[in-house]
Amino acid sequence: MSPRGGSKQQPDSRRQAPPSAAAAVPSPPGRGRGRGRGESSVPAPSLVNAPSAPPPASTIGVPSGAAPFRAALPPPAVESLTSAVEKQLTMQPSAPSSSKAVRFKERPGFGLAGEKIKVRANHFQVQVAEQDLFHYDVSINPEITSKKVSRDVMTLLVQAHREKILGNRIPAYDGGKSLFTAGSLPFESKDFVIVLKDDDEPGSSSSSSPTRKKREREYRVTIRLASRTDIHHLSQFLRRRQLDCPYETIQALDVVLRATPSERFVVVGRSFFSPSLGKPGSLGSGTEYWRGYYQSLRPTQMGLSLNINVSARAFYEPIPVIDFIESHFRANPSRPLPDQDRIKLKRVLRGVKVEVTHGKNLRRYKITGVTKEQLRKLMFTLDDNRTKSSVVQYFHEKYNIVLKHTLLPALQAGSDIKPIFLPMELCQIVAGQRYTKRLNEEQVTNLLRASCQRPRDRENSIRQVVRQSNFSTDKFVSHFGIQVREDPALLDARVLPAPMLKYHDTGRESSVEPKMGQWNMIDKKMFNAGVVEHWTCLNFSGKINREFPSAFCHKLARMCSNKGMRFNSKPLLPITSAQSSQIESALVNLHKQSITRLANQGRLQLLIIILPDFEGSYEKIKRICETELGIVSQCCQPRHVCQMKPQYLENVALKINVKVGGSNTVLNDAIARIIPRVSDRPTLILGADVTHPQPGEDSSPSIAAVVASMDWPYVTRYRGVVSAQTHREEIIQDLYNTCEDPVKGKVHSGIIRELLRAFRLSTNQKPERIIFYRDGVSEGQFSQVLLYEMDAIRRACASLQEGYLPRVTFVVVQKRHHTRLFPVDHGSHDQTNKSGNIMPGTVVDTHICHPREFDFYLNSHAGMQGTSRPTHYHVLFDENNFTADGLQMFTNNLCYTYARCTRSVSIVPPVYYAHLAAFRARCYIEVATSDSGSASGGRAANCEVRLPSVKENVKDVMFFC
Repeated sequence: MSPRGGSKQQPDSRRQAPPSAAAAVPSPPGRGRGRGRGESSVPAPSLVNAPSAPPPASTIGVPSGAAPFRAALPPPAVESLTSAVEKQLTMQPSAPSSSKAVRFKERPGFGLAGEKIKVRANHFQVQVAEQDLFHYDVSINPEITSKKVSRDVMTLLVQAHREKILGNRIPAYDGGKSLFTAGSLPFESKDFVIVLKDDDEPGSSSSSSPTRKKREREYRVTIRLASRTDIHHLSQFLRRRQLDCPYETIQALDVVLRATPSERFVVVGRSFFSPSLGKPGSLGSGTEYWRGYYQSLRPTQMGLSLNINVSARAFYEPIPVIDFIESHFRANPSRPLPDQDRIKLKRVLRGVKVEVTHGKNLRRYKITGVTKEQLRKLMFTLDDNRTKSSVVQYFHEKYNIVLKHTLLPALQAGSDIKPIFLPMELCQIVAGQRYTKRLNEEQVTNLLRASCQRPRDRENSIRQVVRQSNFSTDKFVSHFGIQVREDPALLDARVLPAPMLKYHDTGRESSVEPKMGQWNMIDKKMFNAGVVEHWTCLNFSGKINREFPSAFCHKLARMCSNKGMRFNSKPLLPITSAQSSQIESALVNLHKQSITRLANQGRLQLLIIILPDFEGSYEKIKRICETELGIVSQCCQPRHVCQMKPQYLENVALKINVKVGGSNTVLNDAIARIIPRVSDRPTLILGADVTHPQPGEDSSPSIAAVVASMDWPYVTRYRGVVSAQTHREEIIQDLYNTCEDPVKGKVHSGIIRELLRAFRLSTNQKPERIIFYRDGVSEGQFSQVLLYEMDAIRRACASLQEGYLPRVTFVVVQKRHHTRLFPVDHGSHDQTNKSGNIMPGTVVDTHICHPREFDFYLNSHAGMQGTSRPTHYHVLFDENNFTADGLQMFTNNLCYTYARCTRSVSIVPPVYYAHLAAFRARCYIEVATSDSGSASGGRAANCEVRLPSVKENVKDVMFFC
């Protein structure tokens, strides 16, 4: 026994949208983001839809010309847009269905551009017998929070009552509130009493010793008929004869396919992990990785598809807690644990199960905390509620154990009222517990290495998973009449041609056609080279030679000049070095000197910074430069400064050029004005993303970032705006805002208004089209995000000018999915690049894509490591009437305009830039909280963290590159 303590769019008047009421439907199963964002299973509060067919072009037109924004709409007209947008974007399905349906943009046809090829995908076709499936609600009392325990209860129930009471059915249970059967049960509602032997609660024994009776718990289980799902409805939807998708039916089938692995493996979201699926490996700091696989059922053009992908996940290593402390904190257990490490240990072990063996039987406890007192000072009251004893004395007298590490605190289990104190040296971490905290750099590197597989190896691993799953003999799958093909889907795909890129005519080569997703800058000059007249360099590294900063800057200036920039060879202020402990004062002093030197003749245009030799300073430098001093900076790592490789200097030159307002390259089609739906009218390209705090930071705000093109018709320069919002809120809150001013009345503001005004100032045009690439949205949130953000865009436009309604195309960009594309012949040099991946430009809009909606997978980059992940683009709303080829070609071509390298990138650049801007804003917050002494993730939940404003001169350029 352990010691226990005692004490929208207002539709254009010329547009007609069918009226309907919005309704909620279940979120699609298994379709969402993974890392840090979560998979949404919450029904949408309102549904959003594009019209089934786009109106004729003449009826959606926007007034031509570039008239300035006129007087804004009166407030009531602006406010009325909310209901108008919802009315325009919702539609009642014309065919009967199990629920009211959400329909987004219909597919306008299939793409034809590019070279036709065949590829394989990790999708496996599923066939289902047409029979009735029944959905039952499950209620367990007392309530169980663990899905594993709930499954144990239901397994006992089925074993005991299957033949006599359950009509010999084999129910599939999801571990929560839902149970599905093929055919009805002999009752509509029935109560059962199940007794479960409890292994994992504090004080229990998991030993099989007959001398100790395991603790038993009694549960009352109620099974009640909820609904009957219609397989025929699903079949009709997959044949495009029904408008809405019966997600409840897909959910039932998904539960069936997951039933057996849920019993055999550790379940994490939609993935399964087990040492039997591959040998675990060390990640460092007391953690290890387990191999596993992801599995999800999806409706596609080829019918139902089972998407399977191999993966790896971090788990706690089943080691003694003392060893965990040594590994995680590099601490000596014979010495006291510093208070800051004790707080971190409490955070990292809270909720973790440990087992102790100092009694006759093995017992398991869930950790609730770590004591402030050292073990040697820890006292508690015995069960007689009178006698006090020290923990050290108790273990010596009762178990004849002499505790060694008495300078360490004790682990605490139980409750605060009745705590259980556990000496760390007697505790071992229980195997199979997922590590949910933020991984450090070493752990991330090791996890990436473990999960990185070449395409051939990954495809073979996925095929092996399917063979091991053996769906043909699975009792649940067979009982429900489901068949799963063992061969991955063979798809029609196309390889889109790379765009012609234009450079400046003064270079030896004024244009280039990329090969295999890459090109170089040899003999080329930047299309729109920037000017750097006033610059200097500040060195914070103490390890590099004193002459290196000057030599490096000289070579960098020459590289910039060679690429076409007007770069003054002499710095405004002498290149100097400063102590890494004096970052803020050194930057402030340099800023003052530059102001004095220039007087009224301009400002410092560029500050080159050689970073200190330790990590963590970059964030502080960027926050001071960009939010306090208004300095555009370019940071360089000391090791690169010492090497001074031409390739590195060239890459830095590319970044510097866009940071001072230049453009590196432009699409030739943009110059020729032949990009469909973009070149003919002023078009604003938006990229948006919301980044959320890392696991364990349960109070930090989420950061929204939106970038917008500022140089139509070229679409290469972008302006970024960032905003902090509620913790883990996915919808961007600050797209459009209003507030009441005592003098001015209603004041309009928000990100969209700011970017529209900036576009107008930059191009002397107002956008007549908007293409909005939106990242970070799981499919369960499509409806909410589209409705709210389309409404915000419409209201922002209307607040600038009465009747101003530019056409909008709303595209969701998804990178965190599990679809992978493989070459049919892994050994063919005509089908693969050097890494064995599919060719850059490969696009798929058939077979594995949505049966009705406008979506496609695009592999726009040349993968260098592992298996390339194509990006999934899903068009939710489109007033610009893009063709499949038009949007696919434009998106692929944009991926060649990323400013920081001479390669095509995997996601469309506006979204990439939004990522960079959001992470830059995260730097500002992390530095602020670090400077104030707050530990990451330790702030109070109601503490509001304000985001510093970026200075206007910095915001005018691509400072986030």
